[in-house]
This record gives sequence, structure tokens and C-alpha cells, in this order.
Amino acid sequence: MKNLGQRNQIIEYSLKLNSTNLSPLRSGNISLRSEENGYDGYLITPSGKKYETLKPKDIVFMGLNEEVKNIDASINPSSEWRFHRDIYVNKKDAQAIVHAHSPHATAVSSHGKAIPPFHYMIALAGGEDIKCAEYATFGTEELSKNVIKALKDRSACLMSNHGQVAFGKNLEQAFELAQEVENICHQYTIALKLGQPKILSFEEMKKVLDKAKNYKKG
Repeated sequence: MKNLGQRNQIIEYSLKLNSTNLSPLRSGNISLRSEENGYDGYLITPSGKKYETLKPKDIVFMGLNEEVKNIDASINPSSEWRFHRDIYVNKKDAQAIVHAHSPHATAVSSHGKAIPPFHYMIALAGGEDIKCAEYATFGTEELSKNVIKALKDRSACLMSNHGQVAFGKNLEQAFELAQEVENICHQYTIALKLGQPKILSFEEMKKVLDKAKNYKKG
């Protein structure tokens, strides 16, 4: 089977979605940039299957031109394949993507607002805030366009009334960023219970963003 190592890695991190409570049951999806038979594309989790039942053959290869290659005809890719494809097309540094319905990120996303710089760790997502993509029905082109807009100069964003998405140079990095986003959202909801938190200045966040470039390498 082609790209067996990548397929097994996707399964490994899919199981972590459940075990870390980053995304329960069948929710969320994971992909890795890949190539098969000369086609540039990505491997992505299938639609509707419990992660604990996944086998390498269940992981779907899709070309960046939307064509599906070398899979069992009975297996459909995740319904969110479109924004995975568009992230890979628009973000050349994206090698892996994690989409999760994590509890706190989903709760914050239901307000449809960006997370302001109440904490400097927000810089790990690439900017001075974490933006929230406008709502659109799951799996649609409209949702994909909204996600790409929210990811401008960012490597993670919230998705209104839906969850979050993060990408990285590998699956470990993308998964870790998704965990960071969930933790930030958790902290933000706690902070809001005490009132409006103090917001770091643009100047301070600019300093933090410069430092964050080296932090990620550590």
C-alpha cells in the first residue's frame, strides 16, 4: 500500500483526537500533504468512521485538483475535504492539518468573535489575535473561503459555531497547535467570568511575535 507510514500516522493522531478529548467520537478530521502516482494531493480521514476502527486502507488520497485516486470506491473522504484542499493550495508551508470540535474552542466560536491578545501565547497561531471564520454550512465552498480568509497570516483559526482548524509543518506540530488553541480558549472563557481581561498592546504583541519565531524552533 502506498504511503503506509503516512496513513498510520494519520490513524495515530486521529486516535489522539479522542484520547486527549480534542475531538470526541467521529468529529474532526486530519490530513497530510502527500503524493500518489505523480499526483500532488493529500491523505485525509474518511467520512463517518470511528477513529478506533480506522485501517490504513480507509485513509483517502485526494488530488489537489479534487480528483480522488487509488481508494476503495465505497470510502468517502471527510466531508470537510474542501477546506483541507484549499489550505494546501493557499498555504505552501502547510504539510499537515488538524480540524477539531474541541470543547472550549467550539464554545468560544459560537460567539463568532476573534480571541484578542489577552495572553501572549496567542502569537503561536501567527498573529496578534486568533480570528474566527464566519459561519457557513459544513463541507461547503463558502465555509472553505471563510476559513482561508480567517487564516490570512495565521496558522490556526476558530470556525464560527463549529470548532477550530490548525496546520503545521508536520502532524505533531499541527496537533500541538490545535491543543494550544483549545487551551487558550479555555483560559479565555475563565478570564471572561472575572470580567473583561486586560489586552496586550499591538506593540507588545509585535515583540512577542518576533520571539515566537524562535520559540517554535525549541
